[in-house]
Amino acid sequence: MPASTRKSLRVAVLADSDTRWKWGSLTANRISPVESDIHLDGFLLRGRATPTARQLEEVGVRADSLREVTAVEFLRAMERESYDILVVALVGGGVQAILHGLAHVWDGRSKRPVIVTGYVGVVYEKLADGLLLRHGADLVLANSRQDADRFRAVYEGVGADASSVTEVALPFLGGAAYEKHDPYTVVFAAQPSVPENRKDRTYLLNRLIQHARLHPDREVLLKLRSKPGEHTTHIEELPYQKLAQKTDLPANFRLVYGHMGEVLDRTDLLVTISSTAALESLHRRIPTVVLSDLGVREALGNHHFVGSGCLASWDQLDAGYEPAPDPAWVARQGVAAGGPPSGGGRYETAFDEARARITGLLAAPGLLPLAPYYTPVTAPGYLPGILARHHLAPDGSPLPGAPAADKEPSPVRQIVRRAARGAYRHGVQRVAPVIRRMGEL
Repeated sequence: MPASTRKSLRVAVLADSDTRWKWGSLTANRISPVESDIHLDGFLLRGRATPTARQLEEVGVRADSLREVTAVEFLRAMERESYDILVVALVGGGVQAILHGLAHVWDGRSKRPVIVTGYVGVVYEKLADGLLLRHGADLVLANSRQDADRFRAVYEGVGADASSVTEVALPFLGGAAYEKHDPYTVVFAAQPSVPENRKDRTYLLNRLIQHARLHPDREVLLKLRSKPGEHTTHIEELPYQKLAQKTDLPANFRLVYGHMGEVLDRTDLLVTISSTAALESLHRRIPTVVLSDLGVREALGNHHFVGSGCLASWDQLDAGYEPAPDPAWVARQGVAAGGPPSGGGRYETAFDEARARITGLLAAPGLLPLAPYYTPVTAPGYLPGILARHHLAPDGSPLPGAPAADKEPSPVRQIVRRAARGAYRHGVQRVAPVIRRMGEL
């Protein structure tokens, strides 16, 4: 289409961590109508997991503008500025607070953005809680056929409108189809909070190191999510980097950071507990193992992979085992579905329904007011606390004393914020584990 006839869309993404910024910004590009030019403004919700410049660079998504805000500051920006699409990439409570805040800001206004939300990866815990906190958006994206069926069942089961559920796929799948590498490379995709205790994390690290020693012809990589002092979606109290400092590492063992897709470009075997990286790997047909060493348990999230054909132990891997994923299970996850991963097949059309729905909503003369399932009537003992965490009253209005957005924070205030965030992270990673150990004595 000639540039002169292309529509220009203003899209905003609100995210609270590096992984949610990745999901939200890539989703915004996937679901926007194809014949449109996108102006993307990014808003990072201030908190413990606000991404650093390095984390944002690693994600690799460029925005036309990017700023850090509180929930109240964001709502005031939405009151002043006009957008076509808003992607809310937050934890469930944050989504609910923003929905109620926007309902208050846009009260009486029929022209508003199309609101989109969803999940950054595998949904293996708090299904009903997380979904009901996301109810009220125009589109609640489900990353697979399996998730779409589960989402609709939850909404219909409580009598909530399920029409917002829209099947898509994870927006960051892709890359070249798997080919063997020399040297053969094993990658363990670490997770910040699974498992969470020192004993289990030390066990996994030792088994990875043992695998490197048993196979000196292989390159063994520990893929880390964040550097010490950084936070991602989940709190990491015991970073593998610190555990590895106390160990004599073999020459063929390395710790690596960087974009997961670039690491997968050189991977021959992806190993994890329950990371979404497993789905990225399966999409490329890379041999993928979900570890069973610590049990197959809901607390670990690896129960999601029951039936996948990917569950195995380090003992099996040490002996040379390679898994064969179940095609039917993989197809229900929205990955490797029909055709090569980088061209053709169902993944290329996975976002068509979402685009079509958004196109229709953008063409409408006006949109209905936001109507989340949770209200002061349906959840009087739950909703006010969720809103208060973001300085919002039960009706969605700012509480007295909420931070203003009239001006940029002063240099002194910015320094104080950075210091406070650093102190919080120090407390989580250094002080809290010590207190916990003392409590166990």
